[in-house]
Amino acid sequence: MKTIVKTLMIIGAVGTLFSCKSAFNATETMGAQANRNAVYQEIIANPSQLSEFIDLAQQDAGARTIMMQNHMQMMESRNMKMMMEKNPEMKEKMQSHMQMMMEKNPEMMQKMQSKMLAKMMESEKGRKMLMDEIHNNEMMKKEMKPKMMEMMNDNPEMMEEMMQKMIEKNPEMMKKMKGKMKNEE
Repeated sequence: MKTIVKTLMIIGAVGTLFSCKSAFNATETMGAQANRNAVYQEIIANPSQLSEFIDLAQQDAGARTIMMQNHMQMMESRNMKMMMEKNPEMKEKMQSHMQMMMEKNPEMMQKMQSKMLAKMMESEKGRKMLMDEIHNNEMMKKEMKPKMMEMMNDNPEMMEEMMQKMIEKNPEMMKKMKGKMKNEE
């Protein structure tokens, strides 16, 4: 009799354990904002989980696109610049990662170059830096010349303004340009 009671108690205890086990449903759990926040905080608080999460996100094309868009927004804001100044190791890693991403994705490289070019063209200092860089770098000269010509053709007012400034600031440069234009024809 004692054996039967013990067996029934063990079966009851095991049955209770299995019945108490909850079935995890990710969709249901993530449906509530409070649950999502708790999951996010748990992932953020644990560096290895965060790293694992980022690795998984980078394997998905849609997630990778969203991450790059967010990254671009951060780069444009001042916050990223301040973070980089405080952490030079992070800056190095980010630059090497960006370089690697650009080599793998020529479309992204094109977008970055276009954004940088547009940003530099906005200010006098940026235009001067760009011109100096183009003059000093032969490969860049070959790549940027058609883009600059296209921008000037698309925006004749900008071209006129630039030409006027060149004439005012550096008449010798204007003579050189006219000489080059004659040589190219």
